[in-house]
Amino acid sequence: MKKKKITDNLSLKIMSVAVAVVVWLIVVNIDNPVGTNYYTITNVELINKEYVESSDTIGKMCMPEENQDTVRVAITADKKTRDKIRVSDISAVADLQQAVSLDTNPVMVPITVTCSVSGIGPGDIKVTPQNLSVNLDEKETQEFVVNVIRGDTKPGKDYEVGSLTANPEKVRITGPKSLVNKIDKVNAAIELNGKTQDFTQEVTLSIIDKNQEALSDSEMNSLRIENNAQVIVTAKLWKIRQGVKISAGYVGTPAEGYQAGMIKTVPDTISVAGSTEGLETLAANDNVITIPSESIDISGESSDVEKKISLKDLLPDNVKLTSDSSEDVWVTVSILPEGSREFSFPTKEIEVKNKPDDLQVTFETAQIAIRIKSDSKDLDDLDVTKDIKASIDLEDKEEGNYEVPVTVSLPDGYEIVENVSTEVVISSGTVTEGQ
Repeated sequence: MKKKKITDNLSLKIMSVAVAVVVWLIVVNIDNPVGTNYYTITNVELINKEYVESSDTIGKMCMPEENQDTVRVAITADKKTRDKIRVSDISAVADLQQAVSLDTNPVMVPITVTCSVSGIGPGDIKVTPQNLSVNLDEKETQEFVVNVIRGDTKPGKDYEVGSLTANPEKVRITGPKSLVNKIDKVNAAIELNGKTQDFTQEVTLSIIDKNQEALSDSEMNSLRIENNAQVIVTAKLWKIRQGVKISAGYVGTPAEGYQAGMIKTVPDTISVAGSTEGLETLAANDNVITIPSESIDISGESSDVEKKISLKDLLPDNVKLTSDSSEDVWVTVSILPEGSREFSFPTKEIEVKNKPDDLQVTFETAQIAIRIKSDSKDLDDLDVTKDIKASIDLEDKEEGNYEVPVTVSLPDGYEIVENVSTEVVISSGTVTEGQ
């Protein structure tokens, strides 16, 4: 007897399966069987909260218990009806006026679930849990400053934030005392995203607790926030101006036998940002920030005077330092013996003796200060690059940072007032001297 193969009459078999599926679909649609679908619903709406707050005998505010964010809803109906149901068609409400008792802790408020799809009645719906647990607490009202934040967003190139202000600048928040006392800050977040012009934006407030976490939706719904948690934020964006110079002076007279020399500032230029009016004022001052002379007193001094000055209060109105600038500047007034002068000598002109093989030498500064005096010659006649010779000796030096003495050679009739040194870095990398 010949053995049959599974591939025998394959087309007939496929047709049989297709017919069976069609018959099953026809039966299902004709019978339209009843079944149950399950849905997860978040954020049960708590209504009639004023009933508790305005009660003469209670006078408190309510807040759902933590970790009660979702309920499970079962809807029983025929298949055609169930196929129409979406989560958005289902709503869950807990009505405080329906609470059995307001004297329990927590208060158990029945949850009512409805479905907007035709053919679904109350008897077709079951909810788990059946009650929303609500805590009652004393009513508390506090005022909070609105902090405008921009996250990691930045304005466009060559612009900085001049100011970020909220209107109103502070809000009153009323809610259960335990919840209000958790609040650490109230934020209004905006995005700059390369903007270069001033703008205003309506912002919804976010509330951060003392653990630096945002309040949950249920906690937010338990609060009453002034202005419906909406504020108007105004961002003013200022143009950046670079290369603003710093000028400094001094008052007083150094000790007998000494004289004041050069005045140096570190840094010598800064970058600022300002409104149109502020930058016009700065331009009228030749783009110079002047440190008042009375800020630096050299009276009776016999050595250099160095002082740290804050620029914060010296800027014109509507001008500020850029975010990458320090508000402090160091001012140094050189105090020299009478008849001497300080010269700036480029480190690239310093001869390096006994340079380590296969290593690079970098000077930490582009120039060094050399103080020179003469009893018989005019210091104005001294040519820095032609008449001054300087060298350092790196014998036995390996990779590392060093402060080394500088040997200075001068023409006859001139002498060094004090010893000179410079900082160098010896490394295996390729570097440029004098940077």
